[in-house]
Order: sequence, then structure tokens, then C-alpha cells
Amino acid sequence: MTQIIFLPDRAGRGGPPLPAAPEAPRPGAVSLSEAWAVRASDAGVAGFVLASLSRTGAVLWVQDRTSAAEAGIPYPNALHRPIIRVRSRNAADALQAMEMGLSCSVLSAVVGEIWGEAPRVDFTATKRLALRAERSGVSCWILRRGASPGLSAARDRWAVESMPSVPSLWDDRAPGPPRWRADLFRTRGGRPGTWIATHDRTTDRLHLDAADGDGPAPRPAERAG
Repeated sequence: MTQIIFLPDRAGRGGPPLPAAPEAPRPGAVSLSEAWAVRASDAGVAGFVLASLSRTGAVLWVQDRTSAAEAGIPYPNALHRPIIRVRSRNAADALQAMEMGLSCSVLSAVVGEIWGEAPRVDFTATKRLALRAERSGVSCWILRRGASPGLSAARDRWAVESMPSVPSLWDDRAPGPPRWRADLFRTRGGRPGTWIATHDRTTDRLHLDAADGDGPAPRPAERAG
């Protein structure tokens, strides 16, 4: 049975009100992206996805049962936007919930966490998600742990690994902004490469800096507004 749970917004005012429609995306800027955890136990991949999302509008966050049990659930007070969380029994139910969410233009993004090798997450399923995202203007991410990449229609496919945080400006014993090593191993909008990603808390923006001489960073597909 699929459970739908409304998480409070940052101010803790209970379930999120219907947000204003997100800004209109640029043509081709919104589609399906994937983020693969290099290590299944690395929770940082979820932070990378969140940092890549538009700052406006509600996010539908879908988790299959194993993802919720092994990786935990999103912590609402640390987020800058309302989250509508759906917990599904398996990958098939998660995909169905994601498709339904992508039909709702009032959302700014749909994120789906699916754990392990899941045959239902094939090229056909990802193609359906990509087409729905592009048609509705709602960006979509699939977050995968404990599996190997197979065929996919995702526009961008990232392998993400947490790195030590940036040193704090005020206390060298405290953690600073988070960092990730982000390997864009397949893309339709540029060329593959590896970047060091950081999150600026002040602007709530993801910054990508070249690593290993990979040149200019790509513009994340979800940064459409």
C-alpha cells in the first residue's frame, strides 16, 4: 500500500499549502536525470539532488520501502521548500507515483529513490518519465543506490560520492558547505566529465568546479527557473 505523507515546510507550519506554479522552464531544460550513489551507504547523493533542484515550488519525494528503511527520510526542517513524501512498496509503485506527480504542474520537481537492482526501471520506464517531465515542465530525478547503471533515457546520468566539506569560515573545527565528487558519465546536453560540486547556503545554489581538467561545468538540467 502506498502511503502519502506531507512534511512541514522550513517554518514548521504543518502540511504545505498549494504553492504557486513554478517559473516557466526554458525549452529542453527540464527532463529526467539520474544520480547514482558510488557507495550505497553514502547519504550525500540525496543532498546533491536537493542542491540541484529549483528553489521554488513543492517537491514530490517518492521512496520505495527499502530506500526509506536503509537511507532514512528527508528531514523537513533543513529544506527550503515544502516536501510531499510518498512511501511505496516497490519500484513499480514508485514509478507509478512519479508518473502521476509529473502530471501535476504545480510541483517544481519529482524525485524517486529506488534501491537495488530493479528490472522495472528500464529504458521504457525512464523514457515515459522523461517525456512526462518535458511535457509538463516538472523536473525529475531518479536516485539509485546498490545497483549498476543499465539502459536509461535520462538526459544526464551522474555518479556521486561525498567528499569532506569545505572548511568553515568561522570555526575550523566545524563543517562548512557540503562537497561531492560528481561524475557526469552520460549526457545528451554536453560532454561527460568529473566535477567537484559545492552548495552555497546563502544563495541555495549548486556550484560545479572542474576536476581533472574537465573544463567548464555543465548547467544542471533542473536549474530551469
